[in-house]
Amino acid sequence: MKTILKSEITCPNCGHKKVEDMPTNACQFFYECEHCKTVLKPNEGDCCVYCSYGTVPCPPIQQNKSCC
Repeated sequence: MKTILKSEITCPNCGHKKVEDMPTNACQFFYECEHCKTVLKPNEGDCCVYCSYGTVPCPPIQQNKSCC
């Protein structure tokens, strides 16, 4: 299965959505919403903001590997 490298992040504060390129060599722990400037952090149990707020989990999780 091919790894998807784009995910749409939805801000839980204002609902703003943006498609972003996910890093393949590191987890992204923080993400600032460009609309309301809220800094997103992963939910408990998730490794990164893409796993918590994205439409697609991060590349390591897609490949059934441990994330960071």
